[in-house]
Amino acid sequence: MRADKKHLESVYRKFNRPEFIHPDPLEFVYRYRTAPDRETAGFIAAALAYGNVRQILKSVEKVLKPMGASPSGWLLKTGEKELAGTFAAFRHRFTSGQELSAFLLNLKAVLEKHGSLEKLFLKHYRPADETVADTVYAFVNAFNAKACAPTLTPCPEKKSSFKRLNLFLRWMARSDAVDPGVWKSVSPSKLIVPLDTHMFRVAKELGLTARNGTSMKTALEITAGFRRVSPADPVRYDFALTRAGIRKNNV
Repeated sequence: MRADKKHLESVYRKFNRPEFIHPDPLEFVYRYRTAPDRETAGFIAAALAYGNVRQILKSVEKVLKPMGASPSGWLLKTGEKELAGTFAAFRHRFTSGQELSAFLLNLKAVLEKHGSLEKLFLKHYRPADETVADTVYAFVNAFNAKACAPTLTPCPEKKSSFKRLNLFLRWMARSDAVDPGVWKSVSPSKLIVPLDTHMFRVAKELGLTARNGTSMKTALEITAGFRRVSPADPVRYDFALTRAGIRKNNV
């Protein structure tokens, strides 16, 4: 496998297409039309994006179904007691209904106080920074202000690569045949590669990292490698490369 632009663009053209989105939690974002509902559904879907993909899709469906046509509207009008009761029996791997409720109450608080996740993110966003790494840390701390939901929004001091949050940011900030580009104020050039096991394996094969752990340092090193090929959009190849790997194609 090679990290040259010609090869990466070939993989991008082959796999970065809407028909390859399923099965992927991104598909839930396309279920809604408005920006508030797309970012709300996307944040929930990305937070639960760990484990087997089929189970991820089932779990996200269980959360979004009671919210009806407008997840953001449902959160804003639903009280804490009703919300907790709705998801009391929920379970997704290590995430309990109680933790999910804490996460959703944090999300509700952000919508009430800031109007959107994007506005909270922009409060900490510094366009002069090379990446959104520091913004991610500050955003998560602010989001977790009411209570921590560690399996969904890990605390920054855990040195996580924030794979799921970086995945959400890819969906929100990029716009192409796969990513919907809901947000307009965060530059794709600042994004960090969502470092899951597929991307870690691919990056190793491409020679973009020699590290053994999937920390934020590793994610930043891999992102820097892609930035040399695509300075304005370093996560451009993320979906195509990981989709090719999942489908066990020779890329």
